[in-house]
Amino acid sequence: MIHAISFRAGRLFGIAAAFLSAWMLTASAPLHAQSGDAGFDTYVQSLWPKAQARGVSRTTFDRVTAGLRYNPRVVALDRDNLGSPPNPNTPIPAFAPYRAKHVDAARIGGGRRVHDRLLPLLSRIEQRTGVPTSIMIAIYGHETAYGQVTGGFDLPEALATLAYEGRRRSLFEPELIATLVMVERGVPRGVLKGSWAGAFGYPQFLPSVYLRVAEDGDGDGVARIWSSEADAIESIGSYLRNAGWRAGQPWGVAVTVPASFNRGAVANRLTPTRCPRVFDRHSRWRSMAEWRAAGIRSVNGRWPDGNVQATLLEPDGPGRTAYLLTGNYRAILDYNCSNFYALSVGLLADEIDR
Repeated sequence: MIHAISFRAGRLFGIAAAFLSAWMLTASAPLHAQSGDAGFDTYVQSLWPKAQARGVSRTTFDRVTAGLRYNPRVVALDRDNLGSPPNPNTPIPAFAPYRAKHVDAARIGGGRRVHDRLLPLLSRIEQRTGVPTSIMIAIYGHETAYGQVTGGFDLPEALATLAYEGRRRSLFEPELIATLVMVERGVPRGVLKGSWAGAFGYPQFLPSVYLRVAEDGDGDGVARIWSSEADAIESIGSYLRNAGWRAGQPWGVAVTVPASFNRGAVANRLTPTRCPRVFDRHSRWRSMAEWRAAGIRSVNGRWPDGNVQATLLEPDGPGRTAYLLTGNYRAILDYNCSNFYALSVGLLADEIDR
C-alpha cells in the first residue's frame, strides 16, 4: 500500500502552486475580507453575463451556484500559503531533504505498480503524447500520491470565495467561469472537489487547464481525470506536450563538475521573465558535447546526443551532484516552476524506469 504523501491543507503543488506563485508579487489588498459578507451572493449572480458569453446555460449556472457560501477557511489558507513576497536574499535550502521526501521507497514502489498495472495502455499513451510513461506517472505521484490525496473543497465555492475576496480576482474569476463551462460540457457537478485553490483530479488541474489539455486516455469518450488513471496520465502527457516536450530527449543528466570549472564563463546574464529564483540558478545553454569538452562528467557514464542543448544546475552548490537539464526539464517547470519539484519528478521517473 502506498503511504500518503504529507499534504497540509495550506500546501500546494503543481499547476495551482505555479499560478499562485506568479501572483505573489502583484497581489493587492483584499477588496472583501469579512466572512459571510452580504455581497457574496450578489457578486456570484453578477457573473451570469460572463458565463452566458462562454456558452453556459442559465440552468447550469443556477445548478452550480445554488447554495454557494463564502468560505473564510479558503481565504485563510490562501493568505497563509502566499504570505509575504519571497526575499531574494534568503538562502535556498538544500535539495537532499526534499529529494528524500519526494523520491522515497513508497513513491517509487507506487509508481512501478501503476506502470505495471497499466503498461499496455501507457505504451499507447506514450506513443500519442511523446512523453515517457515514467515522467507522467512521476507527476501523478507527486501531485496526489497516485490518486490518494485530491482535496475535499467544493471547487465552485472555493473559486467564488477567492474571486470575491478580490486580491487575485483576475486569476480566480476566469477559473470559476471555466468550472461552469466544464459542467455545461458534461462534467458532473458532484466531482468538483479539489484543493482550496481550485486544482482538482489526479493531476490537480485548474479548470481552465482541464478545458485546454485534458484527454480521454481509456477510450470511453470522457476525460475523467478525477477517477480514471488513464485519462489523468494522458492529460499530464498532453500538458507536457503542449509545454514543448520533445520526444526522444531525456529531462536531464546527473553530472559531476570539476573543481577547476569556470562557472563565470557560463553564467546566465539574461533577466528571467518569470520565476527568477528558479531560472537565475541555471547557466547558459550549451550542447552536451560542449559540456563534456569542459570537463563535466556523467554520473552514470551515459550521455544524450552531443547536439542536445542543456543548462547546468548545481542545486546544492559546487562540489555536490549537479545536473545538465534539457528543454524537457523546462516543460516540467511549466507544470510547477520549482527546481526541486522538477528535479524530483525527473529522478522519480528514473527510479520508476529501473
